[in-house]
Amino acid sequence: MISFIEYRDTDLRYLDAGEGDVVVLLHGYLESIEIWEGFLDDLADHYRVVAVDLPGHGESGILCKVNTMTVMADAVKHVLDYLDIHRAVIIGHSMGGYATLAFAEIYPEITLGFVLFHSHGLPDTEEKKANRDREIELVRSGKKMQIVNVNIPRAFADENLEKFAREVQSAKEIAASTPDEGIICTLEGMKIRTDRRHVLKESIVPVMIIAGRKDNYIPFEMAATHFNLAKKTDILILEHSGHMGFIEEKDKSLHGLLKFLKKIY
Repeated sequence: MISFIEYRDTDLRYLDAGEGDVVVLLHGYLESIEIWEGFLDDLADHYRVVAVDLPGHGESGILCKVNTMTVMADAVKHVLDYLDIHRAVIIGHSMGGYATLAFAEIYPEITLGFVLFHSHGLPDTEEKKANRDREIELVRSGKKMQIVNVNIPRAFADENLEKFAREVQSAKEIAASTPDEGIICTLEGMKIRTDRRHVLKESIVPVMIIAGRKDNYIPFEMAATHFNLAKKTDILILEHSGHMGFIEEKDKSLHGLLKFLKKIY
């Protein structure tokens, strides 16, 4: 069921489905709860799944001018407190993975394990910061759709664009509905995020990393540098996926996650 709760003079939207041990899904940049359609339903056949529209995305409100990963983690914690959830496995896709690392660092007592789904712990490079500045200027000049029309297809492996044409279009619609101010404050937050590889190195809970061999955003070689950082790491390599493995290789992703979650729960 999709619901809203008040938080810092605005609303947070979340979805709560299934029963049992808790798994939290955190979406990526220009995404929302809807990006998990289908995948979430299958996961909820086995666990209680809570998915949150991160601040500035979907129908969650905008909290501040700089939407840091800490701001996102605190918002997720508020949802879990409201639902009286004290232990969970956190799964973060892309930007949601940055928020997941922040959550695991700030709230280790809640985090039973975490998954970086096409994500990493590195800060932005200077080149990446410049790209985010360019996107901010495009949004401010009313050209958001330029970002949507370039970024979303690039999230899928080139060879999968025709096969998943419907899903690409759906992801474009989700991205286009993201509020301009939400995009800007989130880009500002991602620009200043810190190196959180130490969260992986110091983790005493199980970690899983899911990487797409054909990811246009996170080169496989970069993802591979994270495979041995944590003491307990499950690695799932999606040979035919770009940045959207829960769509491009849904069954393989779900099977890998269920295997990981079974070890924890």
